Amino acid sequence: MIDVRNYPFLGQRNQKQELEQLKKENYSRIYSHEAAHKAAAGSLGGPIVIEYNPQGIPVSGHVSIKIPTLNKANPDETIAQAKQVRRAALAPGSDLSDADLNVARQAQSILSEAQNFKRDNSKQGETLDIIG
Repeated sequence: MIDVRNYPFLGQRNQKQELEQLKKENYSRIYSHEAAHKAAAGSLGGPIVIEYNPQGIPVSGHVSIKIPTLNKANPDETIAQAKQVRRAALAPGSDLSDADLNVARQAQSILSEAQNFKRDNSKQGETLDIIG
């Protein structure tokens, strides 16, 4: 076994190799996670953004996802978009962040709102024949 204290350049080389390996592994893991969000988000998703610490190590990432609002003229569109956003937030399937879970909850809330609106307004315009 070589004592790197006697050969400081060996220790530096190993540290550089380890740092580069850490950068590659973190980038790959983060990018894969964010790519799952982006793929499921489709047209509602923005670009993948990877964030780095001062040493250049990837530490986190995100994909902006457009959260729908209730479209009263077309609640079915809102329902479809809310389902897509929820799928996108949960797409990686594991290692979900608090932000991922928060977006999924927001999408579920909008989905419920749109479904309730559609149900409540589906009765408008119905007529009743009263025989008496």
